Amino acid sequence: MIDILQTLFVHVERKEDGVFWVRGHGEEQSEVHSHLLKIRLFTWHAPSHYGTTLVEQEDGWLLSPYMALHYLGSDSPAIHGTIVWSPEAALLRRLAALFKQAMERGWYMPSYEAWRQGAWGWKLLLPAEERQVYMHLCQEASELGLDYAETWFQQAMQELLGRGGEPEQAWEQLRKEYGILRLTLTKQEQPPSNREAAIDSSENADLEWMSEEDWLLAIGWKQDSSPFRLCLQLVEPMAGQDPDLDLEDEDNWRLKVIAQDKQDPGLLRELGPRLKPSMLPAHWLDHLAGKLEKDMEAWLRIVPMLRDERRPDRLLTELTDDQAWQFMEESSLKLLQAGFSIWLPSWWEELSRSKPKLKAQVKSGPTGGGSGENSLVGLGQLIDFDWKVAVGGIDLTEAEFMQMAAEKKRLMFIRGRWVQLDPAFLEQVRLTMKQVEKRRGLSFRDVLELHLLGPDDGNGANTSGEEGEREAERLQIHIELNRHLQKLMLQLQQMQRIPIVKPSSALQAELRSYQQDGFSWLLFMRSLGLGCCLADDMGLGKTVQFISYLLHTREALQRKNKGARKVKEEAEDASSHSAVTSARDSEAAPALLICPTSVLGNWQKELARFAPSLNVYLHYGPQRAKQEAFKTQVASADLVLTSYPLAQMDEEELSGIQWDVIGIDEAQNIKNAYTKQSTAVRRLQGNHCIALTGTPIENRLNELWSIFDFINPGYLGTQRQFNYQYVNPVEKTRDEDKILQLQKLVRPFLLRREKKDPAIQLDLPEKNEMKAYVALTPEQGALYENVVQSLMEKVDNLTGMEKKGLILSTLTKLKQICNHPALLLKEQAIDGGTKERSLKMLRLLEMIDELRTEGDNCLIFTQFVEMGHMLQRILEQERGERVQFLHGGIPKVKRDEMVARFQDATLSAEGRCGIFILSLKAGGTGLNLVAANHVFHFDRWWNPAVENQATDRAFRIGQTKDVQVHKFVALGTLEERIDEMIERKQGLSDQIVGAGENWVTEMSTSELKDLFALRKEWMGK
Repeated sequence: MIDILQTLFVHVERKEDGVFWVRGHGEEQSEVHSHLLKIRLFTWHAPSHYGTTLVEQEDGWLLSPYMALHYLGSDSPAIHGTIVWSPEAALLRRLAALFKQAMERGWYMPSYEAWRQGAWGWKLLLPAEERQVYMHLCQEASELGLDYAETWFQQAMQELLGRGGEPEQAWEQLRKEYGILRLTLTKQEQPPSNREAAIDSSENADLEWMSEEDWLLAIGWKQDSSPFRLCLQLVEPMAGQDPDLDLEDEDNWRLKVIAQDKQDPGLLRELGPRLKPSMLPAHWLDHLAGKLEKDMEAWLRIVPMLRDERRPDRLLTELTDDQAWQFMEESSLKLLQAGFSIWLPSWWEELSRSKPKLKAQVKSGPTGGGSGENSLVGLGQLIDFDWKVAVGGIDLTEAEFMQMAAEKKRLMFIRGRWVQLDPAFLEQVRLTMKQVEKRRGLSFRDVLELHLLGPDDGNGANTSGEEGEREAERLQIHIELNRHLQKLMLQLQQMQRIPIVKPSSALQAELRSYQQDGFSWLLFMRSLGLGCCLADDMGLGKTVQFISYLLHTREALQRKNKGARKVKEEAEDASSHSAVTSARDSEAAPALLICPTSVLGNWQKELARFAPSLNVYLHYGPQRAKQEAFKTQVASADLVLTSYPLAQMDEEELSGIQWDVIGIDEAQNIKNAYTKQSTAVRRLQGNHCIALTGTPIENRLNELWSIFDFINPGYLGTQRQFNYQYVNPVEKTRDEDKILQLQKLVRPFLLRREKKDPAIQLDLPEKNEMKAYVALTPEQGALYENVVQSLMEKVDNLTGMEKKGLILSTLTKLKQICNHPALLLKEQAIDGGTKERSLKMLRLLEMIDELRTEGDNCLIFTQFVEMGHMLQRILEQERGERVQFLHGGIPKVKRDEMVARFQDATLSAEGRCGIFILSLKAGGTGLNLVAANHVFHFDRWWNPAVENQATDRAFRIGQTKDVQVHKFVALGTLEERIDEMIERKQGLSDQIVGAGENWVTEMSTSELKDLFALRKEWMGK
């Protein structure tokens, strides 16, 4: 049975963090249960909610500094039995009682010494008798090793002010009213126990002059007994002048001393040489001399600049412009921090907040409506503009600004307003102007970029090199457009503002409304000399829009040439050399279109169908023209059609022509800027460059740079600059600001419409996507696990390209296994039982049997040529019908025949082909295969954009049936995990232009293991 009345011996110990530990024991060191200890010690103590809020530790209880002071300093009634305090605890109780009394009676004040050291603290103000007791207690505490009395009081005070209630409210009110309480004299690290209550030391006050008395008055702790306050008022030249004052120089600023009654703020008197005592309120007179002398001495100590050299004990009453600026910018803050009232001109606060801006006001620039053949402008065209400097709500002309800079004045009165200019800003402006002049002015590219990004996003003048140039680079140029450029910028950013152009009568097609918009947009961009990228979804008719553009431009050039020939004839009659030269220069150059080899035939067919009037020259095949023969062939052509490989192989021939327009279809073929093919294409010279692609970004932002370097060289900077400014922040840290900036920059040059856009109104049938899940056979499972194990044994020992290469090769092997074991094992013999080795193969055969019974046709995509051959052999064997396989090794003529055979509904059953296998690279883009209404993705690609492109061979304009898309997924394998990734990772290019992917090679080892590991529960039996 517990004896609750037994004598309790209590010990109090202070820990290093300032918390007090209260514990106790019974007679002869007998243990006392902590619950019983709490009842005995804290049942009466209300601030701790009778002990319920205290933290228990090692059979004791923890009390914060203030809680310990309040508890130990109170008379604790021994409700249950006797309490015996240890000598240390008894001494702490006496100290706590004295501290508690000091807090209750206000025997303390802020510590001036602590403030001067950059911290915040409190100073005890004990009456004489209590002070003597305190000194005696401190001596006893020292003898007992308790040297923390002063620190304890400091911590308790800080805790008290943070607990809410009246003490904290009063303190916060003081901090709000007196700015000096938010400043420290020096920047010193606050001690841990004092950090929370330390005042903000982010700004330093230059207040070394202050005595403790000055400081206590400045923080409002002590009150000035005088009935008025003295204020310093700065009066601007020629404003508010007293006509009776005989000023020697009315161009100077005046500093006045104003007395303001504390009870009646409207009672003001200027203290000057002509002031008579009779003009002052009677209750001021006894305080005036002493108050003026004391404040004057403080003003001159704080701001030595205000001392009159002729009378050092007097205040300077007239200031120069520089002195006035220094007083408003710096001195007034020091005086305010010291607690004095300062009256500045009403416009100063707004002026001090406003930041000067360097403006380029465009006087003239590119114009164009899109329908006419305006003179080409281009990104490099120089723009005529005037410099202006906006400061204080006033736009200064370059001449006014230069005058102000020459006079080296910080403040000037211009057009009825005061303006200020910082010397550092003046130097920035000078250097920026110099850099722009070095580049011969602002180009249309500069104006466009500055307008699109705005002053908050742009980089100002793009300079580099010396420190002065880098300084100038940080100054942002604000663009002011004229009316024509404002209209142009709106058209570039809002397509609905572009004039719609009527297609040529030679066009053998009826354009949809969005196609007419796209064709008009291409012409509008041409009128400005700006390259562009038509990035519509596959199937929306980029081909017919480009053909419409070609027809319109060729007809316009023919009209122009007809006029030029007439001028030439007249010039020859008049023997005018200049006119002959002008006419010769206007001869029309042909257009060039580069596309993948697999779609050359498709382009030939579409051009013949939609624009039979165009003279198209196909530059392809072993007998193609070279050198001079090539020039002869293309001289009479409207359009030269060639392939990407030949653009590299025949670069010499192609680069020898200044093309009227260069178009590249499936522009993602130049996505890798470092390849010879990409470099060769980007080196070609054309008056207008157009990229056609449904996927401007497949994997990396650098692909976007490569396309833009073709359509508008230099617009996105060098590749190194682009990597630094956009690729690294976006791909590594997903920097949203950089994504937004890049969106703003590319949107005017990139037109992207999606099939799902309601404005397109395609009226296409439905596209239904579904997954076909299959398991692995035991043979596939065993091969799969062996490959994964081999990867995991090697991957941690490799770095860089070796590691990436191993991961990609493993990925390929695992996909091959998921398709069919023979694909990995490179088995050539295909016997009758081969199909049973792959459940995916069996499922495909079942589904094709069903759709062919219903009379439907299908496309089957695979990324492996060997798989395509295997599928072709097995399907022909099982189905007993003809199966086509299109891959990169098929010559162009045969490709065209295969497409025609699949598409031509007039062929006999024996002549047609209803099953078309295509390799993803050769057949995934450019083809029109709407005869199929089923699409199979036999193996998965880790890029949704590529898969969608392939699907769109069937789901495009001309399709009349619902399209069923079947995506095979091997359960328990990386295919299932990749499928999950595809569902959730539409990220990077969605944010920039519209499609995206991530790379498996960037995964950690643990992520790779999770991706590749085989889940055996899905293996076939």
